[in-house]
Amino acid sequence: MTTWHQNRQTNHHSILPHPKFFLFIKDKINFSQLARYSGRNEESYRNLFAKPFDFFNFNKILIEQHIEGKKAIAFDPSYINKTGKHTAGVNYFWSGVAGQMKWGLELGGLAILDIDHHTAFHLKAIKTIDVKHDENLLTFYKRKLLEHKEALLTLSKYLVVDAYFSKDSFITPMRAEKFEIVSRLRNDANLNYLYTGEQKGRGRSKVYDGKVDYKNLSLHHTTCVQDNGKERIYHMQAYSVALKITLNIVIVKTLTKHNKWQHRIYFSTDLTQDWQDILDFYKTRFQIEFLYRDAKQHTGLNDCEARSKEKIDFHWNMSLTAINLAKVKYWLPKKNAMPNTDIVFSMSDVKTRYNNELMVNKFISMFAINPKLAINRRKISEFLEFGRMAA
Repeated sequence: MTTWHQNRQTNHHSILPHPKFFLFIKDKINFSQLARYSGRNEESYRNLFAKPFDFFNFNKILIEQHIEGKKAIAFDPSYINKTGKHTAGVNYFWSGVAGQMKWGLELGGLAILDIDHHTAFHLKAIKTIDVKHDENLLTFYKRKLLEHKEALLTLSKYLVVDAYFSKDSFITPMRAEKFEIVSRLRNDANLNYLYTGEQKGRGRSKVYDGKVDYKNLSLHHTTCVQDNGKERIYHMQAYSVALKITLNIVIVKTLTKHNKWQHRIYFSTDLTQDWQDILDFYKTRFQIEFLYRDAKQHTGLNDCEARSKEKIDFHWNMSLTAINLAKVKYWLPKKNAMPNTDIVFSMSDVKTRYNNELMVNKFISMFAINPKLAINRRKISEFLEFGRMAA
């Protein structure tokens, strides 16, 4: 088995498994399966997964080496199935798929959004555990994010989150730490137009100029930056009563099939950010969901058998880091070569390729085949592509 890290915190320099090993196995990925596909026993993997590894900096370096252009930080919790009562951190958490609270675990996914390539790269999985008695979930998330403040700000000052985080208790302290927030507001958000007219000579200066009516937007205060007949995009600055700050607002109105206009409100706390960037940043946020989907379907994110916090953290981060390596190896070079072409990233395709590699290496070993012969190199190359959508 290939290796990737010598753990220097122990005298015997334990060897931790390469994330690529999570790509070889086609079925569930747990301690039993890892033992079946390697020369180690199950207990070895249980011990290895308890050892520390700095996934945050590993993925940060990987991202810095391969991603250029516009980047943003994304954070989004995800529900993870887990039965039983003795696993560290198990509780009732919100499952977006089920649309209800479910018993299990919660993963707080910290990722980097590659805006130019419209994709996401995993940075760190944060387990929702050890919430202090005086903390709610928003305060807990804020504390965990700020633990990596200095490193995150070297990647981007923009933090993209969904509408759940659009609360004063989250946005104000994050802004105080030099982050700019890109998110959504409720469709009925209480916003006030900013007064830009001439001030009277006496008395208090006029700051606001009425409440925003989303059905009848004031063209004096807003700018229609795009209108194709079925979608209208308006840009303005407005004061949020709930957040107690002036926001950079983008309102997208869409004509429904019933010939009625519906709207969504996006915002940035950076008043200088371009309206198109606000939309691009928020729309790219959904790519973190694809990280979870691919990890749950292909790299065993839901399959961890462990109960301890350390082993679960290791398994989750290994699972999601494997997605990063697959993107960097098989998708990113093609996308960079053809930036204007829609290049599909398929984890199923990557898993097929690695499983083929595992099998052909087994055949070569068992039947004493010489892989360096020209005819064998050609046949091996064909075998590696067997069952894939494209070479």
